[in-house]
Amino acid sequence: MKGRRTSFEIYWEILVYCREPRTFTNIINRCDLNSKLGQEHLKFLHARDYLHIEKQDERTTYITTDKAQEYISLFSKMYGALFDDLPGFKL
Repeated sequence: MKGRRTSFEIYWEILVYCREPRTFTNIINRCDLNSKLGQEHLKFLHARDYLHIEKQDERTTYITTDKAQEYISLFSKMYGALFDDLPGFKL
């Protein structure tokens, strides 16, 4: 499948990438997002308790919560059923 990613694909990509703490810059670079879109997606995921924000001194990182594991699993299963493989993102 080629073309634009859906928000659901981007959420999955962010959550998988943030299994370890990542900075905003790490996330938008790795997930190929612009700053505005990145902020919107991170805000959405944080509001649903899928991402936890950790602040240490002046450094802010994002990490996937246990609650997000269900989304990751369900999305991976659905995607695999539709396309016979897992998403082919850069992770």
